[in-house]
Amino acid sequence: MYDRLAPSWEATAIYRARVRGCLLGGAIGDALGYPVEFASLDRIRTVHGAAGITGLVPDAEGVVGRVTDDTQMTLFTVEGLQQAHERERHKGIGGGWSRLVREAYGRWLDTQRLPGPPAGAHGGLAAQPWLYARRAPGNACLSGLARDFVPDPGAELGRPGPVNSDSKGCGAVMRSAPFGLVRAPADAAFAMAARCAQTTHGHLTGYYSAGAFAAIVTFLVEGDSLEGAVLRALRLLARYPGHEETAGALRQALDLAAQGSPTARKVETLGGGWVAEEALAIAVYCALVEPEIRHALLLSVNHSGDSDSTGAICGNLLGAHRGDHRLPQDWLAHVEARAEITVVADDFAAECVRR
Repeated sequence: MYDRLAPSWEATAIYRARVRGCLLGGAIGDALGYPVEFASLDRIRTVHGAAGITGLVPDAEGVVGRVTDDTQMTLFTVEGLQQAHERERHKGIGGGWSRLVREAYGRWLDTQRLPGPPAGAHGGLAAQPWLYARRAPGNACLSGLARDFVPDPGAELGRPGPVNSDSKGCGAVMRSAPFGLVRAPADAAFAMAARCAQTTHGHLTGYYSAGAFAAIVTFLVEGDSLEGAVLRALRLLARYPGHEETAGALRQALDLAAQGSPTARKVETLGGGWVAEEALAIAVYCALVEPEIRHALLLSVNHSGDSDSTGAICGNLLGAHRGDHRLPQDWLAHVEARAEITVVADDFAAECVRR
């Protein structure tokens, strides 16, 4: 998709660790937040103690480590982008990423409608039975993907998209980390993520938040600091009309993190995470203010809001920044399909470094 010089062996190893870290970190945060997604902070503390949850806890069915649509859709984003890279590498045909990602999201939609893989599914994510699980997917994702809209890769940003034009829920931002992993320039990653977000979320803030998230991940993979990555993403955002709501949320997260002394109540001043800019801001705040990964992830889910999405986005950021080896391995051991997610990450990283 983007012709860059082949990296050295050392650079490739670091890149692979960050791709793994991003996808596995997101899955950890998702699994941490899923059991308390719809619970108030007071309820979380009543059930789990004054500190809230302090590790993976069982969901309503008594199962520990399950992931949700956040991780599912992130993996299907990876699949679409990998197919686009392979197509360009083998056939020299570029520009098809928007259709291939849209087709991948259609396969995810099948996992929400069918009890298991269809008879013709012989490979890829659609053939994996564990993905056929409906874990409170967002209405905008379901309704948006019921329409056959494929974004124009060259379409101008800055006006409402044609699908769910007033929706800025977090269902687009939570799946967009892979656009930051493809080794594309940050402005290209931003644009790809923003346009693909429009398949389900047409509000400017909904798709700008997805673009900003992808840009932040790009900068982290390149080795920037968390704060530096956010500041550079803000400069990208400033190019687009109507960016103010997304940029304001990110600046609020930066300012709050600069105060130190993190608390759940401070998290909640950023919102509940149900909408895109709030989910991104909460994840950024938690990743910035807590230097230890466990504490950052726990902070990102112990609040009265969309805990699985804020946890997943925070995990994506931390994993892209620090790599998979820094993730809490005892938590990761209990995450659903961690081996399968690792294979997806390694295959994606291997493809993205091929020329």
